[in-house]
Amino acid sequence: MTLIITLVAAIAMFCFRFARPEFARKNAIGVLALMYFGASVMWIVDGVANLIEGEAFVELKDATILRDDAILGGCVVALGLVAWLCLLMIKRFSASRSQRGQ
Repeated sequence: MTLIITLVAAIAMFCFRFARPEFARKNAIGVLALMYFGASVMWIVDGVANLIEGEAFVELKDATILRDDAILGGCVVALGLVAWLCLLMIKRFSASRSQRGQ
């Protein structure tokens, strides 16, 4: 479930990046998409490691585990947004400082 949530977020940001290129360039949407794709790759590697150990790629039998994975996926997406917003604030602060001549 975590993989699905982060992969959907990554694909959505990737599509948005090409749908609105001027907005995406100004606001570094590509960086956000890369964060989500990186998280998706991390979950894929985790699933492959589970397969190597003889476990299931994704645990689908227990509803509690599915709920916990969904919460974790939402937290990963939210944390990616927070990191991206911090990046935007730093970029804009830096740009405003350079325009003031400091």
